[in-house]
Amino acid sequence: MAERTVLRKDQLELSLHNEKKLIKEGTIKDDNPLDLSEPFRELCSACRRGDLKVCQEKITEGVNVNARDSYDYTPLILASLCGHYEVAQLLLESGALCERDTFQGERCLYNALNDRIRNLLLEYDYSKSTDPLQPLAAHIASLLTRQTPVTTDITVTAADQDVSLHKFILAARSPYFRGKLAAAPETTTWKLPSTTPPEAFSAAIRYLYLGEAPRELRSGPGTGFTESEVFAGIDKISKYLEIQSLMDNILDGGDRRRARQRRTVELAKGRAQLEEWFRENVLGNKVVVETSKANKVTWDHNNPVFADVLLRADELPEEDENSADEIPKSTLFPCHRAMLLRSEFFQAMFTSSFREAHVKDQLHIIDVDCSPDVLEIILTFLYTERADFPLEIAVDVLFAADMLFIEKLKSKAAVVISTLGSGGMSQAEAARTRGTQDEDDIDIYAIIRAAWLTRVQRLEEFAARFLAYRLEAHIDSPEFAELIQESAARIQARQETDSIELLDDIRFYLNERFRLRFDDAGLDELMDEQAPPANGDGTAQPEEMGKITEGVEAMNVSKPTSATIALNGNAQQPQGYTREIRTLDGALVEDEFDEDAMNYEILLEKLDALLESLNLDA
Repeated sequence: MAERTVLRKDQLELSLHNEKKLIKEGTIKDDNPLDLSEPFRELCSACRRGDLKVCQEKITEGVNVNARDSYDYTPLILASLCGHYEVAQLLLESGALCERDTFQGERCLYNALNDRIRNLLLEYDYSKSTDPLQPLAAHIASLLTRQTPVTTDITVTAADQDVSLHKFILAARSPYFRGKLAAAPETTTWKLPSTTPPEAFSAAIRYLYLGEAPRELRSGPGTGFTESEVFAGIDKISKYLEIQSLMDNILDGGDRRRARQRRTVELAKGRAQLEEWFRENVLGNKVVVETSKANKVTWDHNNPVFADVLLRADELPEEDENSADEIPKSTLFPCHRAMLLRSEFFQAMFTSSFREAHVKDQLHIIDVDCSPDVLEIILTFLYTERADFPLEIAVDVLFAADMLFIEKLKSKAAVVISTLGSGGMSQAEAARTRGTQDEDDIDIYAIIRAAWLTRVQRLEEFAARFLAYRLEAHIDSPEFAELIQESAARIQARQETDSIELLDDIRFYLNERFRLRFDDAGLDELMDEQAPPANGDGTAQPEEMGKITEGVEAMNVSKPTSATIALNGNAQQPQGYTREIRTLDGALVEDEFDEDAMNYEILLEKLDALLESLNLDA
């Protein structure tokens, strides 16, 4: 089947007309509501500039990435139109829509500045671009069929069906179960009305576990229930369990777009319910004790928050002398193994023969090698898919996520570091930096070592670009030389012909940095236009030489130039005098383009000199 082409402008206008008609009729909802708020305006402005830092901050604040401004532009359209690949990628990872069957989706593809961005937009299919909560929903839904390890703690019966479920999920998602289990937390069995059709019972359970609504309900001969009886049963059980939106969820399943919109709403609602329950019961019941007494804490298996394991994190010792007399503290979090299974580390632990895999009357205490703040961030992500944390703690989160094999959280930490740590500069702005060390908001040397240890390619690329765009501030420092040596040593049995990966990346981004300057100014074309025609030996034509000679004779060379004035400290500056421009080695040049051209060569020579001093070839 041939790949679809981008719609023509007239087709886009027709698509917009039909879409507005359906929205007005109430058949579908507007995926891109109008937003005139100041935070959204700031997000749109950042997308135009390519400011990753501000974009990340606004997304973290909860600004709707799918809203539109007064000109009907969405943040994704602006980023694509202005050619900011990294911003477009960040928006897509944060849930920005680019669905081909919609006007805004087709418009986004139509306006993409280049094929690289267009291909990025096409890569993000329905599951990625519109459903960032899908991994959380998929995990919770998988608990219904997971056999090992056993994490269920209650059996619910309806008619002749017995289903093993999780109290904390039922309590979080159903007000009915929340009240009943709060009154009797030790309950292990529960019976629903026996007249409930099995299909209605299954639909209700799938809904509570964030599963997708069934497209067809089994009814008719062989099931014992007619279609009307099944729908009546769904209506009855939804009222009984106080989950009124269950029926709407099923009725909207026939239309693809309505089903997607309903799915998005239900997942957001489910995440909000889980988050509320998590913060109230898990974080709200954490225990802070002296480290020496942490392992003496006991929790009975029948507890009000239905926890089946305790995670412990010790406070890191402070380097401050005043804190020497402080008693070290530890924090214990009551958790549920069903949610910890999202980490491959805990999954391996709970399915092994280790003692932590065996359930006892007293909950096991598991030490996690990180600070309590980092562990709280990890648990918040595992329970809610939310990963909001400041730049100051991002590296610690990265290491902890790597230790626990939580790949998505590692990626989130890398995004935080590479966006909030970018110094608020777009790529074009970074190309014009003069590399002062005061601009550095992060320890880039620690960042790149963390990237090596955790094998995060995105972070390695960010660090190399960061160094290249600020190379003047780092190239003469001993730390930079040590970093180059470490990069060379990462190649086992390194030969003289082997390149140094970090150095190759820095050279690439250094070339990109100065190429952006020349490309933006159109310097190459300007030089070609002004160059006089030459003979075969490269000399100018006689006629042109005459014009040049006349021009030189007409010049009054006795007048002081800006260069001679700059060299003569006693001379007064004439009106219209511009500041002197010098290269990194102090040479005086006419303009910034000469400065950049010479600085580029100077930096390359310094890199070569550094390699020579380290006895390295690359």
